[in-house]
Amino acid sequence: MKEFKGKVAVITGAASGIGRGIAERCAQEGMKVVLSDIEEPALAQTEQKLRAAGAIVLTVRTDVSQAGDVEALAKKTLKAFGAAHLLFNNAGVGAGSTIWESTLADWQWVMGVNLWGVIHGLRVFVPIMLAQDAECHIVNTASIAGLLPYQPSAPYQVTKHGVVALSEQLYYSLAQRTAKIKVSVLCPAWVNTRIMDSERNRPPELQSEPDKEPMSPEFESIMQDMRQAAQAGLSPQQVADLVFKAIIVEQFYILTHPEFNHLIKKRIEKILQQRKPA
Repeated sequence: MKEFKGKVAVITGAASGIGRGIAERCAQEGMKVVLSDIEEPALAQTEQKLRAAGAIVLTVRTDVSQAGDVEALAKKTLKAFGAAHLLFNNAGVGAGSTIWESTLADWQWVMGVNLWGVIHGLRVFVPIMLAQDAECHIVNTASIAGLLPYQPSAPYQVTKHGVVALSEQLYYSLAQRTAKIKVSVLCPAWVNTRIMDSERNRPPELQSEPDKEPMSPEFESIMQDMRQAAQAGLSPQQVADLVFKAIIVEQFYILTHPEFNHLIKKRIEKILQQRKPA
């Protein structure tokens, strides 16, 4: 896809971070923008900013972990604009630590948003795009954690590996049908977003148990280092620029931080050599 003006873009997690950066870029390209997020005040602020800049905007409060919410998002999109040409499955959260120290609520919340959110988005919107028989593009937001052997949060790492696998599955499935839908998977490293403050959006029924063990000093230190790295990372607008460049040339893997490429290579080499993870 090289022409964006007048097309319809649907973005989950659009109220902040990478999602908001992508939404702003879509507006700049003259697209009709569907903003989807669970954080209503931030969603309203993003809508106001885009409308002030002259964009045509629809906002839909959506919990992507719920199939019914995503189905409603699609219905409202079609009712307002009649089509969906770009889908950004971008909503994401972070929580938990090791496999056994992460609570059941941690697993349910992170899996629900990061993995099921993408599954719901694809199950609902791909049939719509196939029926349109028009040029479309889907971008699923994974993470560099989806390509590397270790991330401090087990739920986060598992979901991001899952999003990479889903995206690869989608790519091949669509290619077999010679569909006009193209696919990319976004695997960013450090980006200046509020992912480290995801708890603000955790639903009451999935709050961690009151008697949960506190994080160890070592894990607290890791989290602090990650928070500082995120604050010093790329801006969401820089990531959005890379995403649109990838869409134009139909690039599948979008790696925003080349300094991590040697670690991806090392992981692949160890798999082929049947050695332990690095």
